[in-house]
Amino acid sequence: MPELAAYAARPEHGRGRRHREPPARGRTEYQRDRDRIIHSTAFRRLEYKTQVFVNHEGDLFRTRLTHSLEVAQIARSVARSLRLDEDLTEAVALAHDLGHTPFGHTGQEALNACMKPYGGFEHNLQSLRVVDVLEQRYAAFDGLNLTFETREGILKHCSLKNARELGDVGRRFIKRRRPLLEAQIANLADEIAYNNHDVDDGLRSGLLQLEQLSEVRILARHMKAVWREHPKVAGRQLIHETVRRMIDTLVTDLIRTSAANIRAHAPASPEEVRLAPSLITFSARVRDESQELKQFLRHNLYQHYRVRRMSAKARRIVTELFDAFVSDTRLLTPEFQARARENAPRAIADYIAGMTDRYAMLEHRRLFAIEEI
Repeated sequence: MPELAAYAARPEHGRGRRHREPPARGRTEYQRDRDRIIHSTAFRRLEYKTQVFVNHEGDLFRTRLTHSLEVAQIARSVARSLRLDEDLTEAVALAHDLGHTPFGHTGQEALNACMKPYGGFEHNLQSLRVVDVLEQRYAAFDGLNLTFETREGILKHCSLKNARELGDVGRRFIKRRRPLLEAQIANLADEIAYNNHDVDDGLRSGLLQLEQLSEVRILARHMKAVWREHPKVAGRQLIHETVRRMIDTLVTDLIRTSAANIRAHAPASPEEVRLAPSLITFSARVRDESQELKQFLRHNLYQHYRVRRMSAKARRIVTELFDAFVSDTRLLTPEFQARARENAPRAIADYIAGMTDRYAMLEHRRLFAIEEI
């Protein structure tokens, strides 16, 4: 393993945990964070939370769990190349979607609309809430008691209002500082993973057609290169080979461009990273191509009528569950009834956000279907 660079986060120099604990034996503090995330209930639930396709639509589509593993793999590779702390990078990548609702972005939008009179809902903040409060695994404290650096890295976006309420972990948003490089990597690894794998899932589902890919420069370029080298290749092999090469292009460009940015600004410590502009970036050309791919997916996959139909159902399920629980908190499970006595809307949002796709559908049937008891 390469020696860490001066600008890398170092667990021995971290700001510690909210609740003091004895040092871990045989692990660094960031390794300990990663392990706690993997063993958490919220992490296991990601297996049954959707990316684009709702869980019951097929066994081979990405879920939040497989997506998080793919993000972690990409992020760790980039961190190693740039001599950063791989364990912190992996911990942030694995935790970044812990607060996501069922039914993907549609679920988040629906829950945010329901919570608008009560402060709104944002999955980044919910991920932090999961690791700080909602996980119940330790006798001495609520949450997972992660290090400051992991908690700050999870918080990718935050309004100034919320930042002021979060204390030290929200301070960088108030001071307009950058996150550590490890967190910056996890952010862009997320983008690489979901863009490219949504192409794969879109083709597998039949919502995208191979001929459409020629509209997107980065897809067309790599597909032509595959055909030049393997003239007879087709089907799944063609798709996988094309996606594999796109990921390689994006990751290689990210490493090369970020290394050049780091050399140009020469941060001598993690604190100097915070004062610099974002250093983990794509080149201008690859950034443009990546944006073109995102636009293509938005218009051709996320707005596809079949996806929109499922999104409409998902929005109705989340909204009707929220309204039912607000009308009568006694419909909640005992744990969340107790939480609702302090803040009913937030407890209801916690309950719904923690649901898997199929649990949300089952809970909806229990409440609204006459034949269910």
